[in-house]
This record gives sequence, structure tokens and C-alpha cells, in this order.
Amino acid sequence: QVQLVESGGGLVQPGGSLRLSCVVSGSIFVIYTMRWYRQAPGKQRELVAAITSGGTTTYVDAVKGRFTISRDNAKNTVYLQMNSLKPEDTAVYYCNADVRGTIVTVPYTYWGQGTQVTVSS
Repeated sequence: QVQLVESGGGLVQPGGSLRLSCVVSGSIFVIYTMRWYRQAPGKQRELVAAITSGGTTTYVDAVKGRFTISRDNAKNTVYLQMNSLKPEDTAVYYCNADVRGTIVTVPYTYWGQGTQVTVSS
């Protein structure tokens, strides 16, 4: 089994910064692409950023220049550094990862439980 656990969410003032972390654990053989999604109240879940196993990154236009996704393969961890936060960034942030496990050997996309980010004065 594979688990994803996010941390780092919280309440921050507009213009502030937060760093989210997501640790992948369990019966892992290889982790492919890792992603951050977010879902605001009353809205659909949207892809915020993604990073491949080779380090190629993509971002939704709304966060370009403000957010940075990175990963530490030795720690099976993906990060989302969020700077210049705006009230519209308020959402539950979820990580997911495409993982080939040692038990479930077909690549499968796993999700974390989410962490709340609130940007408000």
C-alpha cells in the first residue's frame, strides 16, 4: 500500500508565504510524476503544478512566478513553495503521485488527504 501525507497548510496574510510538503510512503518501487491540486469552496479541483521524475515542471497560469514545485527523490517528497499569496489562493491543497509499487506493480495515481490553506487579513 502507498500513502501520501501533506503538511504545511495554515492561515497566512495576503502577500505571505507557505511551504507545503507531501511525503509518499509504503511499498514504493518508483515514483513518476508528482502534482499539487487545489479545490476552493464551490469550485472544481484544479491542477496547480506538476513535476516529472526528471524534474520538468508545469504550472497553471494563475500561480506562475509565485509558486515553485520541487521534489526530493531521496525523501520521496514533493514540495510547493507558495509566495505572494492572494485570497484567491485559499483552498484545500492535495498532492498526488503516479507510483509503481512493489505490491501493486501497475502504475497507479494515489492522493493525499489534503491540507487547508487560507489567505486572509
